[in-house]
Amino acid sequence: MPSIKQKTQQTKGKVYVFLDEIQVLPGWEKLANSCFTELNTDLFVSGSNAQMLSPEYATYLGGRYVMFTVYPFSFREALSALKLHGKTLTPKETFERYLVFGGMPFIYQLYSDDFSIRQYLRDIADSIILKDITGRYNIRDIDLLKRIILFLCSNLGSMFSTASIQNYLKHEKRNISWETIYNYIDHCKTACLLLPVQQENLSGKQLLRASEKIYITDHGLREAIDGNNRRDISRILENIIYLELLRNNYQITVGKIDANEIDFIAHKNGEKVYVQVTYLLASPETIERGFAVYAKVKDNFPKYVLSMDEFDMSRDGIKHINIIDFLSTQPGVYI
Repeated sequence: MPSIKQKTQQTKGKVYVFLDEIQVLPGWEKLANSCFTELNTDLFVSGSNAQMLSPEYATYLGGRYVMFTVYPFSFREALSALKLHGKTLTPKETFERYLVFGGMPFIYQLYSDDFSIRQYLRDIADSIILKDITGRYNIRDIDLLKRIILFLCSNLGSMFSTASIQNYLKHEKRNISWETIYNYIDHCKTACLLLPVQQENLSGKQLLRASEKIYITDHGLREAIDGNNRRDISRILENIIYLELLRNNYQITVGKIDANEIDFIAHKNGEKVYVQVTYLLASPETIERGFAVYAKVKDNFPKYVLSMDEFDMSRDGIKHINIIDFLSTQPGVYI
């Protein structure tokens, strides 16, 4: 069979080479580098492991690359995919399904087949856990790994500690060291399943490195792992907004000011955007919780409260936006 080099030499013009999940092969970075140096080729390398971005690989590639992070469909992309496949649903109807099943592109070809969608999402979750994490890191206690992932998926958007996980596992009659917990979580981050967000102390203007929240790359996978996203709608909405901010190239922290918390502080080009996410502003108390946290933030960067309410409750310079409207709007309008 002709080699890539022989094929390229037989072809006029530039050749485009696509390598998917190539990181599973030892020495893949040397192959990629040889394509740059020996062939008239544009090379596209895709993979689902954060170790592909390590400094060692960057050295082999010699800086001759541009990196793109590809996320599952945003809500706006989900709307476009439905139109492409001839589906006519309103944004509200689409969001009800997006909230449950997430943004994995293939599900929008299976849109009316809930059974197949759920099976597809379970297969992806199992593949990540069994191949990308268990297989890659030679984890023997798969049940323990699954229990830790389940705990983190059940508590998306909450500050976690090794003590809380250890207490949970003790109820399951399992004992585990904090070091093993951190290793398992780190493996899940490297496999691009879980995404950590550090807490930022607004009073001291420093990152609190021991404090993190965990989110998931796609909340449809959370439906496959933990089930019933509708039951935890507030957590899922927060996860959706977090990913939307990532798609807009923000660096994100969780804000802490005294005893209060701001869901997200989005940093980009020396600017900030503050975002609070809540399901509904259904009572004077929830309205106060949503807006009052900004009282101690003295700068003039934009401040938002996002909820599913359809009435505009903006006040005191703080903009209130319906979540579906926020996610449907082109980037740059709000953030």
